[in-house]
Amino acid sequence: MITTSGLTKVYRSRGREVTALDGVDLHVREGEVYGVIGQSGAGKSSLIRCVNLLERPTSGTVTVAGQDLTALAGRGPRAGRELRQARSRIGMVFQHFNLLSSRTVRDNVELPLEILGVSGKERTRKALELLDLVGLADKAGSYPAQLSGGQKQRVGIARALAGDPKVLLSDEATSALDPETTRSILQLLRDLNRQLGLTVLLITHEMDVVKSICDSAALMEKGRIVESGTVSELLATPGSELAAALFPVGGEATGDERTVVDVTFHGEAATRPVISQLSRTYNIDISILGAAIDTVGGLQVGRMRIELPGRYEDNVVPIGFLREQGLQIDVVGPARSALVKEGAQ
Repeated sequence: MITTSGLTKVYRSRGREVTALDGVDLHVREGEVYGVIGQSGAGKSSLIRCVNLLERPTSGTVTVAGQDLTALAGRGPRAGRELRQARSRIGMVFQHFNLLSSRTVRDNVELPLEILGVSGKERTRKALELLDLVGLADKAGSYPAQLSGGQKQRVGIARALAGDPKVLLSDEATSALDPETTRSILQLLRDLNRQLGLTVLLITHEMDVVKSICDSAALMEKGRIVESGTVSELLATPGSELAAALFPVGGEATGDERTVVDVTFHGEAATRPVISQLSRTYNIDISILGAAIDTVGGLQVGRMRIELPGRYEDNVVPIGFLREQGLQIDVVGPARSALVKEGAQ
């Protein structure tokens, strides 16, 4: 549904060049919720603004629903009209709501329909329908100043849906909200994704957002995507930075003659007593240094850091047993805090 290829964005100011995007290749499948995560300055906002051409890419292509948007940019009046039509099928939700304070809630939702030339009666019908969809039917006559932050964001979402988009872009839509309101907005986005068949691309710096609703995710650093895939694929990838960030576990070896292992449980394995089976089968004492468990995409997923007695070569068979149980195993170097792939030492 959304594909970028070799996407580059360079900002020029006072003789200086800053590369915000450096050859980004991204593919978001139809009907999924895709999260792009990274720290401030990673290029997330530039990426999402290039997807609907609010920012013109320096080079590369953006294709949405099979249409190359970059091919329409700057190609004359006809191409300009086609680009505006294409943009109308892409909804955008902003971090700071961007509501007009002088307009009622209903009028704010009607605004994009006015721009599209929809008649007054049809605009009103559509706006009320969308406000009901986001749970604000009783606030149609209110003004933004009378709403809470979560309610304002729901109005922003309703407005973004006014043009019946196929794609919804979310630019840090929950970062200005408290945790409880954030959860309700994320649930709303997931519900809309399922009810309307929307493809949702969201950017965030919060791992909980990815954990809560994303089917797939990408990690951005310095304008590049350094890791991407479905959440289940990432959890099964040795040394995945995203997987480790989603389920952080701590703890270091208590001595030189110890082996520390990170174990990732997902699917049916998450409910089996694998660690106790390992201890009984090989008659070894296992120390649990840290653990985290949560639900991702409706499936229980967890990570556990355990310590086994002896060096790595003494634990090849027990580690093999864990792998046979369908678990993802990453061996942690005894003198290092970073994860390393088994056998890398």
